[in-house]
Amino acid sequence: MAKSAWIIGIDEAGRGPLAGPVAVGIVAAPTTFNWQLLPKVADSKQLSAARREEVYQQVRILRQRGLLVYSVTTTSAAAIDRIGINAAIDAALRRGLRQVSLELNLVPADVVVRLDGGLRAPERYVRQETIIRGDSSEPIISLASIMAKVTRDQQMGRLATRAGYTPYDFMTHKGYGTKAHRAAIAQYGLSPQHRRTYCRNIETL
Repeated sequence: MAKSAWIIGIDEAGRGPLAGPVAVGIVAAPTTFNWQLLPKVADSKQLSAARREEVYQQVRILRQRGLLVYSVTTTSAAAIDRIGINAAIDAALRRGLRQVSLELNLVPADVVVRLDGGLRAPERYVRQETIIRGDSSEPIISLASIMAKVTRDQQMGRLATRAGYTPYDFMTHKGYGTKAHRAAIAQYGLSPQHRRTYCRNIETL
């Protein structure tokens, strides 16, 4: 298959939570990919958790069959505090894009890249397009959104069971700023997985 026959979709999950990493999903598929293999793909926020998990597992199978490739890379809460959320997302994006490009032996200038919202790929990917609400309108971006969201949720679920983190109930809210999560922070303080720059006004509650 010609190197220029691939399209890459990119989206992030976890920009806004008070705790946990930010994740960037990258999915590469041939331009001839049969989207009927993944019916009803949509933005991860529009799907139930069960439906996201179903699509996630379908994508894993399709990868095993060599029909597409994906990567999900994360940047930690500590790094988000240190360099800021935009730089943290950019760092994860660059790592993931490098992984996918190396795996497929892609020439950056030949690949079509579609990104959601304000995301940008490195300049060497000259055939890139940032699409507002692309996670709702572009299936390849929707897939990247789903892979990022499910991977991050799984990480937060595993974290929830570790000693010292159970009071925060990460399994339920995945680190987002719910009323119960804010109350837990006010009672127990911050854990090593909390983004301190996001929680400055909560510790004093």
